[in-house]
Amino acid sequence: MYLTAEKKQEIFGKYGKSNTDTGSPESQIALFSYRINHLTEHLKSNKKDYSTERALRMLVGKRRQLLDYVKEKDVERYRSVIKELGIRK
Repeated sequence: MYLTAEKKQEIFGKYGKSNTDTGSPESQIALFSYRINHLTEHLKSNKKDYSTERALRMLVGKRRQLLDYVKEKDVERYRSVIKELGIRK
């Protein structure tokens, strides 16, 4: 499996407040970004995998909703998350 428990804890530790901080928007956005990158690489070699393409679009939508939420609450947090993850709007 591409996403192990250790990898999740590493992501949460880096972008969240602690290794067990799974609920903060920053850590969720980071996790979604990791999954989006993985699915994008998968789709480069499997162009006709439409179920994965749908899942990718749903993940992008969820990440966009969380980013909009963070932007509404605190613009500085939004800018720091965008900069750390290298996401462009």
